[in-house]
Amino acid sequence: MSTANSRSASTRGRIDKQRAVMTAALTVFARVGYAQARVDDIAAEAKVAKATVYSHFGDKETLFRQAVQALSDTALTANLAAIEQLTDGDELPTRLREVGLQLAQCYCAAEARALRQLVCAQAARFPDLVDIVTGVQHRAGRALADRLARLSLSGRLRVQDPELAAAHFTALLIAPLDTQSRWGTRVIPDAELRALTDSAVDTFLRAFGQ
Repeated sequence: MSTANSRSASTRGRIDKQRAVMTAALTVFARVGYAQARVDDIAAEAKVAKATVYSHFGDKETLFRQAVQALSDTALTANLAAIEQLTDGDELPTRLREVGLQLAQCYCAAEARALRQLVCAQAARFPDLVDIVTGVQHRAGRALADRLARLSLSGRLRVQDPELAAAHFTALLIAPLDTQSRWGTRVIPDAELRALTDSAVDTFLRAFGQ
């Protein structure tokens, strides 16, 4: 094997181990919380040596921060992908229901629930991580506001304040999910999730539809 190929294989191996440790850390943190999580448990979950965890992340706090950042990045990507589908041209109520359902699924995903629970539990110790999560919410909200503004300009909606309309849409969607999921402790069945989404969209359109 050439020197270049050896370096490439070594880099891939390091990245694979880093991903394995990160995935394991998310699993352990979500299962027992930050305080009770041990690096030994994370290493065992990742099937790597304890020294490997330290070599990649330094300490448990750094690993926790990077785990929260990774979950936040994943959540933002999923939310933006759903919002991007809210375009003019299709039947608006149907499109809103489809986008709303995808956003609801993002909110109820196991990773998203773990993110909220971890950050809420450690908010006093890691206030900067709260800023990361609220930053995701703000970016998604701005993206949704932009789409609603475009739909208003094309005459499909009646929106004077796109950011406020986006906040209303999000609240109509999320509040029932928190209640029906018992704050993330119950998995909402698909049919119930769709019904909650349809109700949110119907209410939103009564307020902002043409």
